[in-house]
Amino acid sequence: MQRRTLVQSAIATLAAGALPAFAQGAWPTGKTITYIVPFPAGGTTDVLARLIAQQLGTALGTSVIIDNKGGAGGSVGSEIAARAAPDGYTMLGGTISSHAINVSLYPKLGYDPQKSFAPVTLIGTNPVVLVVNQASPYKTLKDVIDASKAKASSGGLSSASAGTGTSQHLAMELLAYKSGVKFTHIPYKGSGPAIQDVIGGQVDMMFDTTVVAGPHIQSGKLRAIAVTSAKRLASMPDVPTVAESGINGLKDFEVVSWQAIFVPTGTPAPIVDRLHTEIRKILAKTDMQEKLTSFGMAPADMTTAQISTFQKAEVDKWAAVIKAANIKPE
Repeated sequence: MQRRTLVQSAIATLAAGALPAFAQGAWPTGKTITYIVPFPAGGTTDVLARLIAQQLGTALGTSVIIDNKGGAGGSVGSEIAARAAPDGYTMLGGTISSHAINVSLYPKLGYDPQKSFAPVTLIGTNPVVLVVNQASPYKTLKDVIDASKAKASSGGLSSASAGTGTSQHLAMELLAYKSGVKFTHIPYKGSGPAIQDVIGGQVDMMFDTTVVAGPHIQSGKLRAIAVTSAKRLASMPDVPTVAESGINGLKDFEVVSWQAIFVPTGTPAPIVDRLHTEIRKILAKTDMQEKLTSFGMAPADMTTAQISTFQKAEVDKWAAVIKAANIKPE
């Protein structure tokens, strides 16, 4: 009898140890949640993370801190997040680059954008806008194309990006591929430092999201040349689309970036569901919807299953683009 009791006790102890953290007590337990942003401060992913984190912390009754881990188009921070414990205390701000483009661009990526993560929510989508310094002589896309043709022997105009494989980089590569014009890519470790060098005149131009570029356009530090959406943006009605330029090869040009939140694969479903619900509540608030719209973003409302389907389609789409344009990491 005593032996049976000891065996039953041992089994119960092992079973308790095997249970996920959320089953042993309420989640979160007051422990800080780390929201990894795989880019430096000042970029789109960082701006959105900071808008969400404080409100999410209040909703969950704990602290949510931002941890910027930039590098390799979001790959460095994403790999760190992929290796984190799947216990609900690590979130990742994923993007079109980190979770759709990089897998086809880098031969040895330290994570699988689909298998290593579980989607929590899609924050929204937004086009990128081509900008130049306010003192730049280029006022139209034709001016940019013509100037780069004239400088073809030296590599064309320089174009900054938040890093190799980001939507800013791919937009530039697509423009080069479709127009037959060369540009010199200048990769940075995030939008913040990249756009500052465009403002300062060290780099000729840059494609960036409307979230980051918008305030600098409004302040007059940058001039918007063209947006990469199929239609003009309500927030920038005077800025033409790339397709409207009339330049050969650009009639169907469109690049739309997106922002999402992921957690490491294996995170318990109740935790994923709770995060999804709380973040959707935050994003559904009128002031947040207005802010996203003012950024030029189209708010998104997908289930986690729909996000997985959307992400797979994006991975396949950009794999085809990278192959066709023969884009290589620098």
